[in-house]
Amino acid sequence: MSKVRSALVIGGGIAGPVTAAALVKAGIDAVVHEAYPAESNGIGGTLALAPNGMAALDVVGAGDAVRSLALPVRRTAMSIGGGPLRTMPALPDVEPLQLVDRGGLHRALRDRALAAGVEFEHGKRLVDVDEDPDGVTARFADGSTARADVLIGADGVRSTVRTLIDPDAPGPAYTGMLGFEGRADIPIDAEPGTMVFAFGKRAYYLYWTLPGGAVGWGANLPSREYLTLNEARKSPAGKWLRTLRETYADDDPGGALAAGTGADTLQVVGALHIMPPVPRWHRGRMVLVGDAVHAPSNSTGQGASLAAESAIELARCLRDLPGPAPAFAAYERLRRSRVERIAARGARINTAKTPGPVARKAMSVLMPIMFRATNVEKSMGREQRHVIDWDAPVPA
Repeated sequence: MSKVRSALVIGGGIAGPVTAAALVKAGIDAVVHEAYPAESNGIGGTLALAPNGMAALDVVGAGDAVRSLALPVRRTAMSIGGGPLRTMPALPDVEPLQLVDRGGLHRALRDRALAAGVEFEHGKRLVDVDEDPDGVTARFADGSTARADVLIGADGVRSTVRTLIDPDAPGPAYTGMLGFEGRADIPIDAEPGTMVFAFGKRAYYLYWTLPGGAVGWGANLPSREYLTLNEARKSPAGKWLRTLRETYADDDPGGALAAGTGADTLQVVGALHIMPPVPRWHRGRMVLVGDAVHAPSNSTGQGASLAAESAIELARCLRDLPGPAPAFAAYERLRRSRVERIAARGARINTAKTPGPVARKAMSVLMPIMFRATNVEKSMGREQRHVIDWDAPVPA
């Protein structure tokens, strides 16, 4: 029987509300403390939830609400240098990818957590913690404090909790690319429910059809200069559009997508990150979850899904094991190898997003051969079929 009865969850993005809802389901009181002064709908445009991520959201009753907002992606294809679309191998009997606006996802997860009995405190930027044998006290920038049995860092790639656990912990690594998302009201030759991964002549991009005939698209722009979200947004959207139009001018349909996007629909995301392996996931009564401890490249399509999985597993461990130390150790044992394996896959994909002319020609020759040789069950089955058994007890 667990001795943990209460938890402070730091961060109200994706991992935070799911963790809190799962904790309440496990019989543990949870309060989410969010640094933003009011409800935030997140930054970053559209993201995809894989079948394993949707299975995790189903555990806390959030899956159907997310599905009602999402666009199912039933086919993925690849194009290299403007060549023909080649359908990518896929598992035949799993749920399609669910493409959802980040703001809508935040609202759905927050609403589900509220319905479960989770409290949210806004304007609470964590600055320090005090631990003792009986609990942990969080200290916030506004001078207030909060106390519970454990503290969970769901505060993203710039996690304060991570540095409190380990001052020498690595921070997020820059992928060498800046992220953008736009909407183009142009006709395009792609069937509904299709997402295309396109390796352009100068840069990688992806696009998908939207209801009504418009096209959503995302750009991964190579950049030696690292720009945070705020730094990237200091430049007007129109200036970035000119850069994107120059970059994709020789690509089909990349050039048309950039030309058909207006400054009012362009979202500037800034630097794209990947978390290197984090040596310490927990210390004392503190533990990390989600992007704070494992933020794979966006190339994996698994960031939000892995965050949801880890939230569920952490709650199971705190429910079944006698205290923070054994619960946190079991949680890391259950999660580390899986998330690091997927992160490594994303890092390999990143290197292919900015190939030189020779490598691009080689890709166009080798990719069809690779598709024919791919054992999709072996390569993706373990990743996408992963389902957590909430009712199964966690062994010590």
